[in-house]
Amino acid sequence: MYKKIIVPVEMGQLEKGEKILRKAMALLDEGGRIVLLNITEHIPGYLTIDLPADFVDRNVAEAEARLKALSETCGASAEILVKVGSPAREIIATADELGADLVIIASHRPNISNYLLGSTADRVVRHAGCSVLVDR
Repeated sequence: MYKKIIVPVEMGQLEKGEKILRKAMALLDEGGRIVLLNITEHIPGYLTIDLPADFVDRNVAEAEARLKALSETCGASAEILVKVGSPAREIIATADELGADLVIIASHRPNISNYLLGSTADRVVRHAGCSVLVDR
């Protein structure tokens, strides 16, 4: 059904990541491509004084290793991509850059903060230039 699927995975929710990766595998055309994506958020300058100099680099390396392990666990031959920035913005930009035709994103039950600020999944649904499947 789809030739290129972006699967954003939050490191704190790998079980949800596995679930949406398996869905992506089921929806992928033969010869298609899955991109497992993690976004490591920028650390505000006023906080960096208390963190090791290589904190972000270590987070990126750890995320790459965990996504690779997830891909192997599921038997997927997914491309691994880790970016630094705002999650919703980077997911949308990656989908645009790579010409994705689907983003599969995990979501959670909304709470009051989601109504005030919006969630990553909400922002991706509203602004993505391709289809978005939200898994609860």
